[in-house]
Amino acid sequence: MKRIGILTSGGDAPGMNACIRASVRAALAKDIEILGIREGFAGLMSGDIVPLDRAAIRNIIHLGGTMLGTSRPEEFKTIEGRAKAIGVLADKGIEGLILIGGDGTFQGASLLSNGGNIKIVGVPGTIDNDCYGTDYTIGFDTAVNTALEAIDRIRDTADAHQRLFFIEVMGRHSGFIALKSGIASGAEEIIIPEAPMSPEELCRHITGYFGKGKRSIIIVVAEQGHAGTTLELARQVKCSIGFDARVCILGHIQRGGPPTARDRVLASRLGIAAVQALLNGKDGHMVGEVNGEVAYTPLEDTWNKTKKLDPNLTEMLEILTD
Repeated sequence: MKRIGILTSGGDAPGMNACIRASVRAALAKDIEILGIREGFAGLMSGDIVPLDRAAIRNIIHLGGTMLGTSRPEEFKTIEGRAKAIGVLADKGIEGLILIGGDGTFQGASLLSNGGNIKIVGVPGTIDNDCYGTDYTIGFDTAVNTALEAIDRIRDTADAHQRLFFIEVMGRHSGFIALKSGIASGAEEIIIPEAPMSPEELCRHITGYFGKGKRSIIIVVAEQGHAGTTLELARQVKCSIGFDARVCILGHIQRGGPPTARDRVLASRLGIAAVQALLNGKDGHMVGEVNGEVAYTPLEDTWNKTKKLDPNLTEMLEILTD
């Protein structure tokens, strides 16, 4: 293999630049030319491709976002769109492709692989941590720590004013960020799709907490992919028991900023592993980290199989939320 490409797709995640940097260095160490595909699948279809060398990836390890840009356009889902992408890959002589993203990115990768003679390896880059086949995804640790810092700050205000706060964190269909940031911040309640709680039950808990003399209550809520979920929950609580709650939606602040040390190291490890996977015939797989070791998961499994919450954390949730 003489030439490979790399792109980022879907939502950006802190650590993507560290992964790009590591892949470029790993490729150059093997005398392999590596090309950066800008703006994700859109750039792959349009041929927006640039060579990457050591100068191009200098001083990016600490930067959030992605130096290559990201997108996942609807056109790529069409046969015509993928035909454009396959044509560009052939024209540029790209034999292998590294894609950094989540399950949507990997679904697109599989379609591309089925349509052309291209070897593909995925790297899990998403703050949601919902990719099957890896204990942690790139960006998750940073997102949790960003959420934790915000919750700690809000706790100060909540305690000073004896208030009830609902804090919404990201997590499309999973509660990974909510669970970990909620436990770390000492939240009284954590609302996640994996452990649903009715408004009536929540109201009983809130009444009980204030009855025990608590000055403030923090409830961390996973967004669950629906705008306004937390606002509606706060409204129901006020209507039921009369407590006026404040709602803080952290939103995209969790995606930005410098990656943590853990994310930088993980991204670097998986970036190197992705190049090695292409060279060792592990195409059609996602590289991840399971129990501290590099693991290879068929791309189809990353979206066909559901990643479960850590049972140790869910057990802790039952004990610590009080």
